[in-house]
Amino acid sequence: MNLPVLLALLLGAASALHLRTPNFESPGGDESQPQNGETAEHEAKEVPGGELTQLSIDEDGGSGSECALEEERAVKAISDLGTVDKSFQCPKKEDTVELVGSPGYKTYQRYLLVRQPMNFNYAQYTCQCCYRGQLTSVHNFNFNNHLQCLIRGLNYGQVWIGGLVTGVGHCRRFRWMDNSSWNFGYWAPGQPAIYNGHCVTLCTRGGQWRLSHCYTQLPFICSY
Repeated sequence: MNLPVLLALLLGAASALHLRTPNFESPGGDESQPQNGETAEHEAKEVPGGELTQLSIDEDGGSGSECALEEERAVKAISDLGTVDKSFQCPKKEDTVELVGSPGYKTYQRYLLVRQPMNFNYAQYTCQCCYRGQLTSVHNFNFNNHLQCLIRGLNYGQVWIGGLVTGVGHCRRFRWMDNSSWNFGYWAPGQPAIYNGHCVTLCTRGGQWRLSHCYTQLPFICSY
């Protein structure tokens, strides 16, 4: 076979191969259609990052322990607000006001306003030591409004109740010092704001709740 004939056969085979190549592309021949790798990357970007973060948190077996540890630290910090010294004395009777006629509560439950300002830790200790009770918990609007009506004459703008907020984000926990269920809240606008503190106060005007630094000296309400 001479050289010209051989070259012609090679060129014909190459042309046939080139003509068959489009058969491997999409029928529409749309060159802008993304490939599999590009499509997967685009879909991954559309998944909200918060969902991915939350998923990793939920699947993390240690996340619950982490939240429990954070709460334990916060509670310990409150218990360390001040060691009650040997000279501690219960409030004088003239510094307390019996709160009567509390609606929606069992008849044996009593409530006492202590007008002597104390930090959260001392207030809780006073309720326990002097009255065998706890800083009060609030579980409905009627009782919250009742308390506010009884304390609105105080010169202080806020009083301690027994609420405590620990942690942030998925670790945030709400608890009452008497270990009752947290089934009600009456927060002021913008609350609860952890940067203001971790301990819950009830405002003497309006009755809304705010977080305050636990070392703040305020009057408080005991239940016993």
